[in-house]
Amino acid sequence: MTAPPQDAVPGRPVRVAVAGLGWAGREIWLPRLAAHPGYAVTAVVDPAAGVRDRVRDTHDIPAGYADVDELPAGSVDLVVVAVPNHLHAAVAARLLRRGVAVFLEKPVCLTSAEATLLADAERDGGAVLLAGSAARYRADVRALAAATHELGPIRHVDVAWVRARGVPDAGGWFTRRDLSGGGALVDLGWHLLDTVLPLVGPTRIAHAIGSVSDDFVNDGAANAAWRGDTGAGDRAPGDVEDTARGFLLTADGTSVALHACWASHESLDRTTVTVHGAAGSATLRCTFGFSPNREPTPVLTRTRDGETLRLPLPEEPIGAEYDRQLDELPGLLVDPVSRGAAVAEARRTIDVIERIYHSARPTEPAREHALAGHRDR
Repeated sequence: MTAPPQDAVPGRPVRVAVAGLGWAGREIWLPRLAAHPGYAVTAVVDPAAGVRDRVRDTHDIPAGYADVDELPAGSVDLVVVAVPNHLHAAVAARLLRRGVAVFLEKPVCLTSAEATLLADAERDGGAVLLAGSAARYRADVRALAAATHELGPIRHVDVAWVRARGVPDAGGWFTRRDLSGGGALVDLGWHLLDTVLPLVGPTRIAHAIGSVSDDFVNDGAANAAWRGDTGAGDRAPGDVEDTARGFLLTADGTSVALHACWASHESLDRTTVTVHGAAGSATLRCTFGFSPNREPTPVLTRTRDGETLRLPLPEEPIGAEYDRQLDELPGLLVDPVSRGAAVAEARRTIDVIERIYHSARPTEPAREHALAGHRDR
């Protein structure tokens, strides 16, 4: 069992290392951690020495390492793991077995077997695993969750994140199934499931089916230019989906329709969540993520007896959900309830994703699914 992290002592910041200096590590987590009074960034980890040196200079970080195994024992209280998807579970498990707490970017795992790997590592090392899916920390999502309490029993949820143009890192690891685990369903769909599964409650997902398509993934005009990605260039074409649709049915009869889309014929990037209850419905229209091509203002409405009412929402800057999640991490690190919680949620999410992919790819009997870990039948 590891000692309590530094944040357990009043006034002491959490010593944190960031492993993986791609877009998420550099643009989302490092600037926020560096600016947050509750954290002290003491190290960065990335195999590219040039990247490490630039980041250390930019944020005045004391140490840099090529691999997480090089982190000195007892030097950090938490490691933010933002490496490419296919390394998430392996890197996190290595740290957990050393007794180092981990905050793991989504997707937490790419298979149910990886979920078991993380659960075993968390138990054996005595450290806690926390999950980095920020959608539920948005003020508008929290307001939607509060509004559902007035809707009676939930019957159905429609949830969609549809980008106009937003294929990330086309031709790079993001669009290679062996490295990413999947396309829009793993990327955007993880956020959507993280939002909707708490709304339907802990009931078992009895059925999950879906479809996928790839009309835009190799179209250079569909790239996520706002990420600074350069496009496919000479790189191999992507083999993941840019669009996924799923339908879930819980054991108690609640249904969910899910739509995750990196690129489309729409003009704006838009996220929509509609919760249908026995006593009314509530709809949130907003845009998750950082794209500048977004809904100008989140709007939450409730409809009952033929009347639609706009509900108040607090204003917040783009990305505030990530700051809010960092606010809560120190308390989660020392809360005994946190142990095992992230893995349990991830296991439920990846089970849905595996089943959607399995039903969506029935015509490849000779190919193994990188995500599902089994052959099609």
